[in-house]
Amino acid sequence: MKDRIFESKENYLETILILHNRSGEVRSVDIASEMEFSKPSVSVAMKNLREEGCITVDKSGYITLTESGREIAERVYERHLLFTSWLISLGVPEDIAAEDACRIEHCLSEESFAAIKQYVRNNGKGK
Repeated sequence: MKDRIFESKENYLETILILHNRSGEVRSVDIASEMEFSKPSVSVAMKNLREEGCITVDKSGYITLTESGREIAERVYERHLLFTSWLISLGVPEDIAAEDACRIEHCLSEESFAAIKQYVRNNGKGK
C-alpha cells in the first residue's frame, strides 16, 4: 500500500510539472481534467501534498511545486521521457510506450535507472 501511495504522489507531482510547463499555471481542476480524476480526489491529494511540503497553493488556488516537490517531479518526468522514447525506438507504439513508461518509472531503483540511462545514451541513439 505504501508503494501505491508514493506512486500516486509521484504521478500528481509529475502532472503538476507537465501542466506548469504547458501553461504556466496549475489549479486543481486542471489536474483533475488531465488525470481524469474527480475534483474531490484531487483536492484530498493536494491537501496531502501541501502538508508534506511538496506544493504551495495561493489564495486564488494556483498550485506551485516547492523545491522538494519539483525534485521529485523532475526525477519522475525524466524517467518517463527516457522510457517512452526508448520503448518507441524499440518499435512499441507511442501510446503503449507512454503507458508502460508510466508503470516502469515508479518501480526502478536509482541504480537501475542510472544503468539503463547510461546504456540508452551509449547504445540507443548511436546505431
